[in-house]
Amino acid sequence: MTTTINAIKKPNAEAPFEFGTIERRDPLEHDVVIDIKFAGICHSDIHQAREEWGKAIFPMVPGHEIAGIVTEVGSGVTKYKVGDRVGVGCFVDSCRECENCKAGEEQFCTKGNVATYNGRQYSGEETYGGYSDTVVVDENYVLGIPEGIDLDIAAPLLCAGITTYSPLKHWGAGPGKKVAIVGMGGLGHMGVKIAAALGAEVTVLSQSLSKEEDGKAFGAHHYYATKDAETFKKLRGEFDLIINTVSADIDVDAYLSTLALNGSLVFVGAPEKPQSFRAFSLIGGRRSLAGSNIGGIRETQEMLDFCAEHGIGATVEVISADQVDEAYDRVVKSDVRYRFVIDTATIPASA
Repeated sequence: MTTTINAIKKPNAEAPFEFGTIERRDPLEHDVVIDIKFAGICHSDIHQAREEWGKAIFPMVPGHEIAGIVTEVGSGVTKYKVGDRVGVGCFVDSCRECENCKAGEEQFCTKGNVATYNGRQYSGEETYGGYSDTVVVDENYVLGIPEGIDLDIAAPLLCAGITTYSPLKHWGAGPGKKVAIVGMGGLGHMGVKIAAALGAEVTVLSQSLSKEEDGKAFGAHHYYATKDAETFKKLRGEFDLIINTVSADIDVDAYLSTLALNGSLVFVGAPEKPQSFRAFSLIGGRRSLAGSNIGGIRETQEMLDFCAEHGIGATVEVISADQVDEAYDRVVKSDVRYRFVIDTATIPASA
């Protein structure tokens, strides 16, 4: 059985969003039904809705930064109850059997996890994301949102927060470490906040100094414009870790030159084009070039608890359902400080 709900849909890659309905399954034994309150807009939503990452599934309802309230639980649910504040991130299921899943690294499921939208359940049904009234998710893929974080600023933590928290933790950001965050957008501003809360000395590397005041308010100790030809000379051999959050092409060799001995440059942004570098840029300082995905369920919950403990949330601009197309254009122009979040109460009921 299914339930019809209201949603913001993309009919195809070229068309604007429109209001309509989709079907959600009725809750199974271990399912949680969530009344979505806020849905963040991630740049990956734009890439997929505009079919920039390859063939997509349409009609599409994007959104994998979901925050809401539990309204119903299946008979076998033990982790959540009606009224709980919860979130859903980038995937809603995984095989649960492979080595990675058993290790709590479901984001690297060898079978392939089930994406929250633009994906298919293992049974074949299309998945629809958070630009909608409600969502139904197995309890094992639902996150608890601590009381210390408002739901609107919590929603982007389900992607932007964990995408930066995971590599910062994995590569040991903390006291005595010099960390650079490349870009001050939706991902970057979260990277600054989290790295600072972990105790690292944080530097922002941005194209210009236009967001310097914000960066330092978020916890950055230093701020440099990469358009300035002197920046890379000044920072040669400076950093233990660089997290690159931008989806644009960068001069990889220039950034590698700013790493100290044994330093790492980690990509979390996903440029459309291949990136190139010279092997000597790595060899010269035993440096590493790496990538990181989101986190697993366990680490995402750890991140949410960490953010609540340190008073961290995303800096957001809340928009109504009829502003999504405009918001997409503004994200592409970097005209947002720093994450758009849809108030899903503004999605109109469809006849």
